[in-house]
Amino acid sequence: MKKILILSFIITFIAAQVPATAVSNPFKKDYKAKEINYEYKVKKEELQHKKEGQLLNRVPSGYMTVEEYEKRSEYKDKTTIEYDIPKIERSADFKYIPQPVYKLVKYNDPPGKTELKLGRRLFIKRQLNGQGVVSPDYTKLVYPAIYYYNDSGSTAADMFVIPLNENEANLTRVLKANVSHRNPEPILSTDKAIDNYAAFRTLTPVDFNSDGTKLLAKEKLGSSEDGIWETRIYIYNFADKKSYDLNKVREAIKYYWNEYRELDLTTKRWDIYPLGFDSVNPDTVVVQAYAYTGEVPVNLGTWSIKTDGEGTKLVSMDKNYAPSISSNGYKLEEDGVEEYQTVKRNEKALKRADKFVQKEKKAIDKKAVKQIKEDYKYELKELRADHKDKARDNRKLQTFAGSTEGTELEEKYNQYREVQTQKDIKKLEKKIQAKEKQIDKIDKKIQKVTDETKKIFPNPSLEGTVSNTEENASQPEQTSGGEGANNDSSEQNNQEQQQSQEE
Repeated sequence: MKKILILSFIITFIAAQVPATAVSNPFKKDYKAKEINYEYKVKKEELQHKKEGQLLNRVPSGYMTVEEYEKRSEYKDKTTIEYDIPKIERSADFKYIPQPVYKLVKYNDPPGKTELKLGRRLFIKRQLNGQGVVSPDYTKLVYPAIYYYNDSGSTAADMFVIPLNENEANLTRVLKANVSHRNPEPILSTDKAIDNYAAFRTLTPVDFNSDGTKLLAKEKLGSSEDGIWETRIYIYNFADKKSYDLNKVREAIKYYWNEYRELDLTTKRWDIYPLGFDSVNPDTVVVQAYAYTGEVPVNLGTWSIKTDGEGTKLVSMDKNYAPSISSNGYKLEEDGVEEYQTVKRNEKALKRADKFVQKEKKAIDKKAVKQIKEDYKYELKELRADHKDKARDNRKLQTFAGSTEGTELEEKYNQYREVQTQKDIKKLEKKIQAKEKQIDKIDKKIQKVTDETKKIFPNPSLEGTVSNTEENASQPEQTSGGEGANNDSSEQNNQEQQQSQEE
């Protein structure tokens, strides 16, 4: 019993020493304050995550959200990408690698001798680009793309056009031509059916006409197992964007030899070779025909046809006849290699440029890191200020809730918000004024430095004139020539000063 009385006395004494305000009501919980603190914690973690992601993704990596990845994976038009002239890659083990030098030469020279060079590369890579021909006005490059279908052992082809950059030099624009800049639709195409095993179909540009508005191309049909069957020729007109079939010349050759020489060419192996455009009649294409009836091909004559596919004509049956063919297009050709000293100088210049670029990259990266951290600090500061304001308003609301409730509580709180908003605006205005004062001080310092510079160099462009004038003033006057001589010299000095000012 005594123990119980002593314990109750101790509890009563402790309760008397603790103020009433320190005893919290266990049934009264401020859920709004917990929500505000939780929201602040989540937003703070999001800011931290955002900063870490930006620091890691300065160089794109896998540490990114789906939204960031999709933004970086957006389609980019390849035709807008600028390409440099391709160079031979240097290995670290080599001190000197000869750099080839190129030049532009006539494409169809000698006439009709241009052929595709495919080899085994086609069977390995499945696609190859043939030699391109540049138009006489250097505005476009035409090249064939050859495809190999392994399932049927057949070959097909398309012919594409690459517009050239007209702001570059002729050689440079050709060296910078890239297939990513080509027009999407081909101007000529072969049959791409794969039902005929080992079918061989290729396209080869022969030449442009003199003004570059028409292109002569040949299509070779055959089999990879028994050789070429026939050659067909086409004209593509860039003015009306249409292609014209010139294969009537083949029908005319067969008709002539069957009607006048009693030779049925359908039973023989023969073919035509397009030479190019006639230099006298630019709208005429010249071809030569040969039959393979033995070891030596038999001449079937030189023939011509109009570029629209009409007007076939026999030019000559003389096997030694050499028609006058114009060569209009251009192609790239190696013209030796750069000298050793030139390559070494270029290598040193590239190393210096590379060091400078690396230094610039580091500086830019350092600046980017600094900006990311500064943005994070600023956003975190704003977040803390916002959290502080919310917590302050919530505490005030809880104070009002202890004495009033209902509409009276709402009115009191709205009155408090109006007063507090005005205080916040005044505080923000003071911050803005302080920033403006700092900016004014910086502007005054800049102006002071500018004024001092102008005092030292009143007119920087006339520094030489001022020094020359001071030198002339320091020299004693020449009295041997009299006043006239002095006047002449002063006039001459004035003219020199005026001329230097104009320069």
